[in-house]
Amino acid sequence: MSFEKLRTFCATLPGATRDIKWGADEVYSVGGKMFAVFGIEKGKATGMSFKADDDRFLELTDRPGIVPAPYLARAHWVLLERGDALPITEAQALIARSHGLVLAKLPRKLQMALAPSTLSRAVGRPAAVAAARKSTGKPPRA
Repeated sequence: MSFEKLRTFCATLPGATRDIKWGADEVYSVGGKMFAVFGIEKGKATGMSFKADDDRFLELTDRPGIVPAPYLARAHWVLLERGDALPITEAQALIARSHGLVLAKLPRKLQMALAPSTLSRAVGRPAAVAAARKSTGKPPRA
């Protein structure tokens, strides 16, 4: 797995923004809330952290190369210390889930503004119904 590929993946998620915090950490956020953090040294990512589901946190931290993230472990964040700690597809799925967990905590109006098509799928509504509700505030007539 490549941290560089994961940085690119984070940037493709709906509503994702990127900025530098704490001097050298690259942070990906949605709605101003972090969902992934990369430690950067000499322009390259050396590790990454992300939010995990409560029930996956212990499972993930039992694996070699994955530890509770410093300062964020109480919120169920994990730190990948090595690039080979997870296969790329699993890492992308976990990052997408982290994005979804953070997005779900945002106010509904902000969720719809940042990722309307993602939310429509997540709650089982067709995108057209969600779009109609967004434009009129009411569901379309049958």
